[in-house]
Amino acid sequence: MENLMEFINKLNAYLWGPPMIVAFIGVGLFLAILSRFIQLRRFIRMWRETFVRTFRGESAGEGDISPFQAVNVALGGTVGVGNIAGVATAIAMGGPGAIFWMWVSGVLGMGTKFFEVALGIQYRAREPGGPMIGGPMMYISRGLGPSWRWLAFVFALFGALTAFGIGNMVQSNSVAEGLSYFHIPPWITGVGLLFFVGLVTIGGIQRIAHVAMFCVPFMCILYMLGALAIIMWNITSVPSVLTMIVQGAFQPTAAIGGFAGATIMQAIRYGIARGTFSNEAGLGSAPIAHATARTDHPVRQAFWGMMEVFIDTIIICTATALVIIITGAWRSGETGASLTIHGFSSLLGMKAGSAVVTFCMVLTAYDTNIAWCFYGETCAAYLLGHGRIVRYVYRFLWLPLVLVGAVIKPEMVWGIADALVGLMAIPNLIALVVLAPVVVRLIRNFEGVFSSSQNRIESQEIPVRGNSSFPD
Repeated sequence: MENLMEFINKLNAYLWGPPMIVAFIGVGLFLAILSRFIQLRRFIRMWRETFVRTFRGESAGEGDISPFQAVNVALGGTVGVGNIAGVATAIAMGGPGAIFWMWVSGVLGMGTKFFEVALGIQYRAREPGGPMIGGPMMYISRGLGPSWRWLAFVFALFGALTAFGIGNMVQSNSVAEGLSYFHIPPWITGVGLLFFVGLVTIGGIQRIAHVAMFCVPFMCILYMLGALAIIMWNITSVPSVLTMIVQGAFQPTAAIGGFAGATIMQAIRYGIARGTFSNEAGLGSAPIAHATARTDHPVRQAFWGMMEVFIDTIIICTATALVIIITGAWRSGETGASLTIHGFSSLLGMKAGSAVVTFCMVLTAYDTNIAWCFYGETCAAYLLGHGRIVRYVYRFLWLPLVLVGAVIKPEMVWGIADALVGLMAIPNLIALVVLAPVVVRLIRNFEGVFSSSQNRIESQEIPVRGNSSFPD
């Protein structure tokens, strides 16, 4: 067992070390240049295509759920403990400068997620008697052709397995750990979580979407209100904090208090790694949810993908970082969720601060659990076919592990999950680079028709190298 754990740690050190960071940033920069930095060039357009259209009730095209519901499902799987504990860890290990590089990963990640979602819509297909199915396994097999099907199989295999770890057991353990502050036994947490997860997942994507549409905005608003209260209370310190973040990105941060100090490379590594882990841009998970959205053009939903990263990294992660730095909590020597609680407690008090952070962690972990159940079952359905049967069997296997994750200390589960997440990203990054010209054509098609003031936009015909049905 010790030898296995040692191997997993070495694998993770490599997967989430400089090579993977370079790959994520390199692909993000490549896609940004190819699209002429669409995340900046069409920033205003992004808002019009998302919240403005949602407010007007504009939703046309084929799909199972609304674009807003789809992004909430994706956000449910994305916004999680990484926004609370992950940001704190980045600052604890890399200093305030890590946040600058987290912003870099967020800006580039907006473009990466745009390409993922566009491809997810373009190459999706209807599962017989089931939902729309899309994601990397579909745009690899249908976009690149039968000779690349092995790569689609690799992604789907890692995706189906990863969900049990990072999306299930790790999340239920986080909930149990959070509620232990209130003296709730882990097994009670596990039973309760199993019940509520089962109520939602058994209903498939429709029920998941309805729950996510309530839980995700509620969590985001509650967490942001607490963070903004602390930031506004210390508003005069914000300019100096922003200066500290920028300076720390390009020069070492000296040891102070309980903070051990950080080099420039530490700031870069932890900022980019934690930012990527938080927004999941490049992992290939979110396109599975977005592929179920009703839309008349891939680019329309791709703007929601951009917005997803913006909300996750630029807004929520930044709010967490400002609270930790502005209150001086980053000098305490703490890390993870306890560091974030320390920051929130500076104004709200220990009881209120821990309650807000813990409740938000519980809610995000729950959202992540139900979202990743859909990701995992979709990958399994692609691998095995017979979608409806496979999906119910996967859910049956999913629920007991919710309870198991709550009552054990899953150090190995964390390690295995981290490794699988890294491995599932590799096929997706390859596909994004090879299929990038397809998205560029879709962008030109969308912008061309939009400029001509036509109301309905039809997707440009792009060859599909697999069958139009599922499985291909």
